[in-house]
Amino acid sequence: MGITANTNQSISDLAHDLLGQMTLDEKLAQLAGVWANMLIDAGPTFSALKAQQIIPSGIGHISRIAGSVLPRPEESATIANAIQKFLIEQTRLGIPALVHEESCAGYLAREATTFPQAIGLAATWDPDLVEAMCQVIRLQMRSVGAHQTLAPDLDVVRDPRWGRVEETFGEDPYLVTQMGKAYIKGVQGSDLRSGIAATAKHFVAHGWPEGGLNWGPVHVPQRELREVFLMPFRAAVQDAHVATVMNAYHEMDGIPCGGSKELLVDLLRDEIGFQGVLVSDYFTIDSLAHYHHVAADKQEAACMALEAGIDVELPGVDCYGDPLRKALEAGQIDMDLIDAAVTRVLKMKLDMGLFENPYVDVHGVINVFNTPEQRELSLHIAQKSVVLIKNDGLLPLRDDLESIAVIGPGANSIRMLQGDYHYPSHLEGLFLKEVNQDSPNPNQSIGLATGTFLEHFVPSTTVFQGIKSLLSPQTKVTYELGCEVLADNRSRIAAAVEAARKSQVAVLVCGDKSGLAKGATCGESIDRADVGLPGIQQELLEAVYATGTPIVLVLLSGRPLAISWAMDHIPAIMDAWLPAQEGGTAIAQILFGQVNPSGKLPMSFPRTSGQIPVYYNHKVSGGRSHWHTDYVDLSTKPLLSFGHGLSYTQFEYKNLAISKREAQAHDVVTVSLDVENVGPCVGDEVVQLYLQDPVSTVTRPVQELKGFKRVTLHSGEQKTVRFEFPVQIMAFYNRQMELVVEPGEIVVRVGSSSTDIRLSGTFKIVGPVTAAEHVFTSAVSVE
Repeated sequence: MGITANTNQSISDLAHDLLGQMTLDEKLAQLAGVWANMLIDAGPTFSALKAQQIIPSGIGHISRIAGSVLPRPEESATIANAIQKFLIEQTRLGIPALVHEESCAGYLAREATTFPQAIGLAATWDPDLVEAMCQVIRLQMRSVGAHQTLAPDLDVVRDPRWGRVEETFGEDPYLVTQMGKAYIKGVQGSDLRSGIAATAKHFVAHGWPEGGLNWGPVHVPQRELREVFLMPFRAAVQDAHVATVMNAYHEMDGIPCGGSKELLVDLLRDEIGFQGVLVSDYFTIDSLAHYHHVAADKQEAACMALEAGIDVELPGVDCYGDPLRKALEAGQIDMDLIDAAVTRVLKMKLDMGLFENPYVDVHGVINVFNTPEQRELSLHIAQKSVVLIKNDGLLPLRDDLESIAVIGPGANSIRMLQGDYHYPSHLEGLFLKEVNQDSPNPNQSIGLATGTFLEHFVPSTTVFQGIKSLLSPQTKVTYELGCEVLADNRSRIAAAVEAARKSQVAVLVCGDKSGLAKGATCGESIDRADVGLPGIQQELLEAVYATGTPIVLVLLSGRPLAISWAMDHIPAIMDAWLPAQEGGTAIAQILFGQVNPSGKLPMSFPRTSGQIPVYYNHKVSGGRSHWHTDYVDLSTKPLLSFGHGLSYTQFEYKNLAISKREAQAHDVVTVSLDVENVGPCVGDEVVQLYLQDPVSTVTRPVQELKGFKRVTLHSGEQKTVRFEFPVQIMAFYNRQMELVVEPGEIVVRVGSSSTDIRLSGTFKIVGPVTAAEHVFTSAVSVE
């Protein structure tokens, strides 16, 4: 029985025929996952006995072999093969399982290459780099028998207090869309049979929770929902053809997303046209009963989720097991809904070629893990992600310094280079203990039953190590911890102050520790009311400043930080985000001018937490208080603007040309300009195109990003940048909630940030109000 590899039937017919052979137990098994570690004995080795007890009728998903068993790559591939062999040979229909993993910024697995966290990827403003990273993820995951990643995160985020900011591509829907499309293209490839199924999450508007609190209610009206928060998801479905979507946890207008037929069926499937598999975020279905309290029990929660269109319960079977069976027996759920969900799961498995090629070649798997080329790519992305926030002439540093002090909780820590979905920081507190950062050797670790924490890191370079490697032995390089990220122990501040006093320059490396466990300052469910420097790091900074030694502040951050004092007092500041394994090298290269910084902020930075939310594309009545404009005690302007980022060279913009003075709704407009490097060294500039519709029948943002391009220019070199965009890129939802293009003047702005506008002009949209289609991307060329 089951499916044979040699068949001429269509995938739909094959799925239908297989469905007809299935018992209820076999159908329900396809609608859930099982944690991989439940099927594993010590070793780690697969246990057929456990599998016979737990998945006798098969299973839809295997949840996170790499993320729950912690195997080496060859072990992971061996386990995956053993699970598939059991399913194919020891279950009645022989249906293979989909293995899903995490890969927010690199495959979350032992010995896999780590890349800068998503917020750092966004700071590159370079979708090609995201796609290149994802090709590595695809290669590594496929080699060990994985099929789906629970990424990318397409949340447009407007509250930096929220701990998951770091997993996102920032505050702007256009930037998030371009990065998200590149991610999906990179992991899925041209054919899912050799690709990894991407998962667009979290549907929808997860990035603006009440109070910045994880799973908090979200208050977004329908027009803003469609124009801002839905844009990346619509593009993921309609342009990038994403294979799977994952619901968000929160509620909107009293209805949790995981139980919302309005969102997941009427909007996602019917309006947007998504036809793939909808997977639950972990434990979503039970949350309908025991967190949101909109269902009386698991049985009712199962019915609500299935009716809302959720096909697969992750990470393990719970509500979609016996509770769903009981609901069916009681007539509370229609069998057709179960069959429809099972059919979508089967079609995905067929699309991915699981029946023809369920196994992987274990030999040589390690050869695609953390190769020199992959490490070089991680370094290159880290270099492009660092944002030079401020420079009063201190940078780049001279490489003939006699002495330099490297101070701070992030100065000599590989742990602080990592984000919450990096391996192994994601698993800290679950399986692994934290690095003892206060040791003279930053890689000194606490012994564990599973080995030492150090064993689980790929080779990584701290900032201190990176700096020391670039300088001659004649330069005295001193390291002092100063303080920890959160603890209020001030006993090390005096030593840090003394080290700074004896040095020509002090590099302070401060910021966040990202993770999921207590003690972290950012990451999933690690939300903060105050987005200043955590703990007593501000005290450390002020104490070192008092020595009079010139300071470079390097931030390792997972969110925009309120650093107003530093902006007023510190001569040079850069944000390196969470730059992963090669971060220390990249930071050192930028400090000493071997690499020119070129990152741009993907989010606005607030002056203080009380100013949140602050974002660049607010409405005309937003961002000010009528009629005095500012707060009584503070400017309403952000501390640092969206798109901001300095360089060691200078760029001149000139010769703006707009192809049409008047354009109709279905026309294409070209905006061109020349950019020249008028400074002393080679550098990258990110040219940003903003458009504004100043008068319309509903209020519009003060400006919207509608194009960008990273351009490399040598000193004295000039290039022409051309943006081509359909007029429909300016479409919006009118009072009748119809997507239209209205006639009127459009303001064109081109610049180096949302506030550093270098050139501007206008064109007019003429003709009648016209029904429009969604447009997601401007075409950009450079010559």
